[in-house]
Amino acid sequence: MSNIQIRIDKKEKEEVKKIFNKLGLDMSSAIKLFLRQTKIKKGLPFLLLTENNLTVEEEDTILKASNEAKRGKNVSDYLNKKEAIDYLKSK
Repeated sequence: MSNIQIRIDKKEKEEVKKIFNKLGLDMSSAIKLFLRQTKIKKGLPFLLLTENNLTVEEEDTILKASNEAKRGKNVSDYLNKKEAIDYLKSK
């Protein structure tokens, strides 16, 4: 067996420890689980998400589209209710 030593903020450790306890895991088991899943997946076993719960790529796409819309690029004219329904039915 080998040891891993990490430094973590005490408050953060206690918060995470409570979460692991609710899941029936101690800190050591949770870290071992993370390492095993990393090995199985050959990468991180979860998506890296921004504070908006999006992947970096999704967030970049939305920001790009928002910036384009602000410049009037890639936007369509406003449709009234009937036009919108007709448009959706045509697709």
